[in-house]
Amino acid sequence: MASPIVRVSAIVCLCLASALVFMQARVHVRAQARQAGEGEVTRATLDNGLRVVILRNPLAPVVTVEQNYLVGGNETPQGFPGMAHAQEHMAFRGCGDLTGDQISAIFAQLGGFGNADTQQNITQYYTTLPAADLDIALRVDAACMQDIQDSQAEWAQEKGAIEQEVARDLSNPTYKFVTRVSEDMFSGTPYGHDPLGTKESFEATTGEMLKEFYKTWYAPNNAILVIAGDVQPDAVLANVKELYGKIERKQLPPRLPVNLNPVKAESFTLDSNLPYVLAFLAYRMPGTDSPDFAAVHILADVLASQRGNLYALVPQGKALEAEFGLAEAYPKASMAYSVGVLPADGDAAPVIQEMRKILGDYAEKGVPADLVEAAKRREIASAEFRRNSIPGLAEVWSDALAGEGRNSPDEDVDAMKRVTVEDVNKLAKTYLVDKDSITATLKPAQSGEPVSSNGFGGAEQLTSTPTKAVELPAWASSELLTLKLPAPQPPSTDMTLSNGLRLIVRTVKVTPTVTLVGHVQHDPQMEAPAGHEGVDGVLEDLFSYGTKNLDRLAFQKALDDIAAEESAGFQFSLLTLKQEFARGVQLLADNELNPALPDEAFKVLKPQTAQFVAGQMRSPGYRAGRALNAALLPAKDPVLRQTTPETVSSLTLDDIRQYYAKALRPDLTAIVVVGDITPAEAKEIIEKSFGGWKAAGAKPEVDLPRVPANKAAAANVPDPTELQDSVDLSETIPITRFDSDYYALQLANHVLGGGFYATRLYHDLRQVNGYVYNVDVVLNAMKTRTIYTVTYACDPQNVSKARQLIQRDLIDMQKENVTPAELQQAKALVLRQLPLGESSVDGVANALVARAQIGLPIDEPDRAAKRFNALTADEVRAAFSKWIRPDDFVQVVRGPAPQ
Repeated sequence: MASPIVRVSAIVCLCLASALVFMQARVHVRAQARQAGEGEVTRATLDNGLRVVILRNPLAPVVTVEQNYLVGGNETPQGFPGMAHAQEHMAFRGCGDLTGDQISAIFAQLGGFGNADTQQNITQYYTTLPAADLDIALRVDAACMQDIQDSQAEWAQEKGAIEQEVARDLSNPTYKFVTRVSEDMFSGTPYGHDPLGTKESFEATTGEMLKEFYKTWYAPNNAILVIAGDVQPDAVLANVKELYGKIERKQLPPRLPVNLNPVKAESFTLDSNLPYVLAFLAYRMPGTDSPDFAAVHILADVLASQRGNLYALVPQGKALEAEFGLAEAYPKASMAYSVGVLPADGDAAPVIQEMRKILGDYAEKGVPADLVEAAKRREIASAEFRRNSIPGLAEVWSDALAGEGRNSPDEDVDAMKRVTVEDVNKLAKTYLVDKDSITATLKPAQSGEPVSSNGFGGAEQLTSTPTKAVELPAWASSELLTLKLPAPQPPSTDMTLSNGLRLIVRTVKVTPTVTLVGHVQHDPQMEAPAGHEGVDGVLEDLFSYGTKNLDRLAFQKALDDIAAEESAGFQFSLLTLKQEFARGVQLLADNELNPALPDEAFKVLKPQTAQFVAGQMRSPGYRAGRALNAALLPAKDPVLRQTTPETVSSLTLDDIRQYYAKALRPDLTAIVVVGDITPAEAKEIIEKSFGGWKAAGAKPEVDLPRVPANKAAAANVPDPTELQDSVDLSETIPITRFDSDYYALQLANHVLGGGFYATRLYHDLRQVNGYVYNVDVVLNAMKTRTIYTVTYACDPQNVSKARQLIQRDLIDMQKENVTPAELQQAKALVLRQLPLGESSVDGVANALVARAQIGLPIDEPDRAAKRFNALTADEVRAAFSKWIRPDDFVQVVRGPAPQ
């Protein structure tokens, strides 16, 4: 349960990231390997035209497979904008000789993180799984390239789920913004319609139409297969040839031309359920085919710089946050945006005018040359940083090859190295033009207060459907049905410095980079003095205003000089090239231990934060969370303390400094260092910069008290911007993360969810009935309390029907043992998932610091694997029956009133 006050910058980043998610003759086999910036690269083109790229990265025994088809929203038939998206869904309903149940069971056993997405010009199927199981994933992908069943019966069931996805996305305010701008900016071109689709078009779609679309576009000569991870390239390539080589190539139809019309300037306003105003300026820019596209990236980086004039709107008090970025990038055009964030009651017009003037001045007078050089350094460093993630490496190669038509991501980096200040200034002068811009304001809509309800009801009686085991093909069952403990995780060195700071180091020599993450144990709901609620949020934002030694701009320049990524606060981080790690730690420590906390910044931040809190308190999301906590927790629980405009307005700078001195202590801090560095090297550097940090006084109490079991309750929170209901079913469980039943409950959750159609809730709610797009089951076990939650979203008329199915499945878990097949599948899923946490350096570092902070052993994944493997069906049922109370959920529905 998060504190009511959340940093505005974090919210905006999540919000915009969410928007970006919704937009993006015989040839002999030839292969070559080379040492490149992305590691060892093996390429091949099969006889049938399938292009294959294999990227060896020994970071962990993990592999990511991305099957990219060069078809998306651009190729959909007139009147059916979601055809490619629907086809993506149907691939999970049956491919070749594999049924949808078999595909789900296979991926549930694999334990991998898999999904798919449809963009404007590509459709991607991707999964991350243990490297030893690569053959099985390739067999499934090859089956889908051979044939997707596309039966009318399966489409009739999947249609309900995809329509739920459409309703979810069309309720997202930033998604609506991007969709509306695209329609206007790219009118008359394939880019003008979104690949998501509409409910009306899906109702008119048939299985036969989907099959025809598949036959037309799904072909080896229209696909690029990217495989990244700890693999032997020659062996993998031989396997790919065997599995894919006999699939016939196809004659592809011509692509629709993209003839861009001039952008017509316009302005519009959309209702939003966000707790703040978003003011946008959108511009059309050159696309990925253009030689100017590299300069587009550099220009966007320059305009987003915290040393730039756009970001200066924040310390000037004119915006809560300001940034510049790319929302869409297509071959013939891209879309850039500038955004200013304002309090919920703010007037967008002045900040829009300010942004126009700033961008206009850059276009007329040019951008600072040193910011161009800093942007180029960051892009070059990023090429190293992205190799620290196996899924990230596969993604960047897929986007470069399939999305942009490059030979490798190196081409983008090399092009950006060649960008000059003159190139950037020419681009700005040409495209940052007012008459070609589109202005948009996302304004919070008024929401009603939570309304008590009687929860769920209805006379519909639902009987349990027996669970039957799915028979896997021989090539899958021989491997998947054998449970194996994962290999032990690589060792980490754990030490405590003389000042009480805990330092954990793991050497990973995959790239010449070092990642640091740190966390200070704290809980403002326990530590903030009465009447000072919100003090932690103001303090967190003040860290970005420099140090006692370097002011805000000088500090940002120092980071730019070494191309480092840094953040300070109760959770802090640093990402640098190896040779710059010592300097990076010096800067981080200066920010963390000597923050400037300037009075002029405080005078700006305090009223900004108070205004933000006022808008947040009126937002549907906040009210839903508040209603849930009020029903779950005792009346005087610390979590129910509320940050208000009044508590923030009463704060003084001395209050901030006192809270800083009390809450930030080395003996409550853990630092994890992962990368190309030895424990001795890391200790020396950390001690030099953090060793002088001393704690004063007794440690504050940072652990929340335990809570009793809640009683059943229900509330509806109106949200006029939502097309569907978001439903949260939660209850307190009187155990902690250290209770022995934790593992049995987690295994039960893997029977209920996590394995797509192969698990009970997904099977019942999505596959059979099409009520939901997602259903999630979470056991949030903490140091002193645990919350059990089931969440889903659906149309108002299906809220009660879905809950009844959920309740039925929970009761079944208590009455009957899970079947041997379900128990084996759940164990396989969780055992194979454990090593996947090692697939990125960032993931390794954050997992280690999380274990350190809660008090778990560093080797907890190895211990957990043995616990999971030893569990019996009796133990799972007993734990579920003992702790889960199907009749005691607190139900909070956000959106239209359930019917």
